[in-house]
Amino acid sequence: MRSFSEIVELALQSHSPEEMAIGLLSLRPRPPSEIAKMGDDRVLALMAQRIFSAGFSRKVIEAKWPSFEEAFWRFAPERCAGLDEPDLDELLANKAIVRNGPKILAIRDNARFILGLAKQNGSAARAFAQWPDDRYFELIDLLRREGSRLGGDTGMRFVRDLGKPALILTKDVNAALIREGVITSPPTSRKALEAVQAAANAWAAESGFNLSEISRYLAWSIGLSARVSAHV
Repeated sequence: MRSFSEIVELALQSHSPEEMAIGLLSLRPRPPSEIAKMGDDRVLALMAQRIFSAGFSRKVIEAKWPSFEEAFWRFAPERCAGLDEPDLDELLANKAIVRNGPKILAIRDNARFILGLAKQNGSAARAFAQWPDDRYFELIDLLRREGSRLGGDTGMRFVRDLGKPALILTKDVNAALIREGVITSPPTSRKALEAVQAAANAWAAESGFNLSEISRYLAWSIGLSARVSAHV
């Protein structure tokens, strides 16, 4: 496994410093204190936006979002958690939103998940805010197990939407991790994800970069290194 400074050098061979600086601007995390102050209705709204965007045009969802806010009672967790059959029928008839039954029911289930986190931690936002970055994949696993339709890429991008650092296992990131010998194939098992976490923690300690920045540099580094036979 290379040092992270070497991975940055690989990225610089196919991307300019200016390009990378601009790309990193959007990855600045929110302070945990700021995340903790979020209303849980906004946490549920971020979950919903990611769920409805999966497999659909993000721009279309954003254009319809005011209608989603109205249809789902501004994502008040208590109200969404009580979504019943008449509510579902009304939502499925609402042409202003995306009428996908399983995704609509996921909002109800995630509202219940959020209420459970809030009961234990004061708020779901606080629970997410205080989750340590060096146990990131445990959080991703929690979203997969306890949430609805929040596994994989959707859960990772939701974490980043919250403002927390997040390593996104894209095709390029996986290719870089395989090149570095961290994993041998896209990680799905607990053991493989623990290996990715350990590598990310080591790179973070070395470089001072957060998980989002590490994720972006890994993806950038594949531009040249995919054509290099060494270390593959």
